Amino acid sequence: MEHSSIYTIGHSTRTFDQFVDIVKGFAIETVVDVRTVPRSRTNPQYNLDTFAQRLAEVGLGHEQIEQLGGLRKKSRSVADEVNGFWDNRSFHNYADYALSDEFERGLVRLLDLSQHQRCVIMCAEAVWWRCHRRIIADYLLLRGVEVIHILDKDKANKAVLNPAAKVCGTTLHYPAVTTSGA
Repeated sequence: MEHSSIYTIGHSTRTFDQFVDIVKGFAIETVVDVRTVPRSRTNPQYNLDTFAQRLAEVGLGHEQIEQLGGLRKKSRSVADEVNGFWDNRSFHNYADYALSDEFERGLVRLLDLSQHQRCVIMCAEAVWWRCHRRIIADYLLLRGVEVIHILDKDKANKAVLNPAAKVCGTTLHYPAVTTSGA
């Protein structure tokens, strides 16, 4: 099976059963966890120590790919203007991090997994546009992979490359949008 599509989802405040119902509705086989902190005080059903086992009990695989996790620090090696499009510092930091070898290793691991099973990348944030999944999606699109953002049961959006993204070989830059004025 080639990685024709990779899905994304945020677990949000859904119950475990609701989450499973949604992902099974999209014929998902493996949940790829891209949370830097794979636990939640408010939604303990997603704590890594029990989540993977519960997924296995309902016939779903689980993989944790730490290299794709969010919450990255400000880069000391990437000039600020390279990803100046991102006003939100968290997204800016992640876009900088996505230029690293570590991110590339995580992306390759995800692509390898997706060749053998239908995968969904999962984080906590409900909507993709408020999550680092949006930048991961851009990198998958760059590799020719269709990305589908799951919003709810039977509701999903096909991802499109961020219009601010500039292809630089196998990476992306998000330069600040400039406006010409008098």
